[in-house]
Amino acid sequence: MSTVADTSSITDSGRGILHRLRGLVANPWGKPRALMVITWAYMIWTIVPVVIAIMFSFNDGRSISVWQGFNATRWYWADPVYSVWQDAGLREALFQSLKLAGLDMLIATPIGVLLALGLARWRGYGARPANFLMLFPLITPEIVMGVSLYLVFQYVYTFIHPSTTAQVLGQVTFSISYVVIVVRGRLLSIGREYEEAAADLGATPAECLRLVLLPLMLPAILASMMIVFAVSIDNFVIAQWLSCGAGCDTIPIKVYNAARQAPLPSINALAAINVYVTLLAVLAAFVLYRFLTRGERVKGSQGSTITKMGSIDFN
Repeated sequence: MSTVADTSSITDSGRGILHRLRGLVANPWGKPRALMVITWAYMIWTIVPVVIAIMFSFNDGRSISVWQGFNATRWYWADPVYSVWQDAGLREALFQSLKLAGLDMLIATPIGVLLALGLARWRGYGARPANFLMLFPLITPEIVMGVSLYLVFQYVYTFIHPSTTAQVLGQVTFSISYVVIVVRGRLLSIGREYEEAAADLGATPAECLRLVLLPLMLPAILASMMIVFAVSIDNFVIAQWLSCGAGCDTIPIKVYNAARQAPLPSINALAAINVYVTLLAVLAAFVLYRFLTRGERVKGSQGSTITKMGSIDFN
């Protein structure tokens, strides 16, 4: 009898475990534990290789696979020959990436803001096709974009040769869509009510733009600038196709070329610097956006969002 009772209790326990597991997976109203596990597994899968690569940029020895001790400065600037700061090729690649990202940010952002304004306020038969064409660089494979730009500069605009200028033009062409998406989303969330109210109070179109729209768009403009910077500094395909050679190498190009040979930890240090700068740009975009929109997250009694607007003086 005891054996039968034990078997019955084990069976009931097994059924209880199966029931709980089924509930964890199938219950849409419970805590999404399965989704949490998948998310953390994906994060670990993607982040761990990057962390390992950055870790070896602090290796005391010359190996990128065997840990030989910790040295925080050797491969960044202390080594007199092979560090990032002392190696002319690595240093120039770093400066080239920063230069391209800075120029791309300064050129693509104002153009993207103007295009976003036009697309958000355009009412007509061509509005939808124009909105689709503006997103075309995002849905086009980057390799196709790089080859297309190379062929255009090679056979159409022949006065533009593979150079820093060509790289800047190519990255601006690719980056404008990011600015348009961010700023246009901000414009759609703002609506037209504030412009119409300002016009009713006697503001001219220029005053509506300067005193109403631009302050409201500022968080999205600054965020899109940082996004363009982060996208540009990591760009490989377009920069590679429009490169003029060693003088135009960026960080991704230098890392790619070195990885096919016998790289030193200085390459890891160069890649780590790229990661640091990208993370700082994204973090700055997030902090700026949260800071500049802090007055828009005042929750009402039912959790609705209320936008605070001060008085506007057009005199």
